[in-house]
Amino acid sequence: MRSLLAFFLIAATLSAFAQQKPKPETLILIKTPYGDITAKLYNDTPKHRDNFIKLVRQGWYDDSPFHRVINNFMIQGGGNKNGQTDPGYTIDAEFRPHYIHKKGALAAARMGDQVNPEKKSSGSQFYIVQGQRFDEATLNAMAARNGVQYTPEQRRQYTTIGGTPHLDGAYTVFGEVIDGMDVIDKIAAVKTGPGDRPLTDVKMKIVILE
Repeated sequence: MRSLLAFFLIAATLSAFAQQKPKPETLILIKTPYGDITAKLYNDTPKHRDNFIKLVRQGWYDDSPFHRVINNFMIQGGGNKNGQTDPGYTIDAEFRPHYIHKKGALAAARMGDQVNPEKKSSGSQFYIVQGQRFDEATLNAMAARNGVQYTPEQRRQYTTIGGTPHLDGAYTVFGEVIDGMDVIDKIAAVKTGPGDRPLTDVKMKIVILE
């Protein structure tokens, strides 16, 4: 009887531990002519995470271009290789104050507030932040204007690695680059033409790292 009780206690403990153990974050690899970018997708933005994984597995991003590139700001992609800009749906915003637009942030593009007051994200358009560094005075002004309160660590990130703080609280950040920051800089530096489109297509292929 005691051994049976001990078995159930151990089983219950293991079950509780399994439930508490956080789910590993999904890693993706963005292959480009300028090198590879590795990023992780946040688990607490599940709608964006799951949608992005679905599109990657469908091959949506295979040979699709970074069609909008602005140096010291961001690189944006999301249409498929056939020129379709999005899959025809939007995703509910998943704003999380602990995720900011630091350099390397992976975020969802969207239509403007006038036609999209709920700030819903595009079904496929995304951008990776390059940004620039900000001093404390400028950061304080942006925080006050946007109604954002930054932690000391977030302030350190904006003043050392940089980012685009004016986008915080307006666009969903759902991941971040963990390797390949230099590739972001290389793509951001390419020559562009009308609409900030690179003169020579910078195509990508995205895969899930299992």
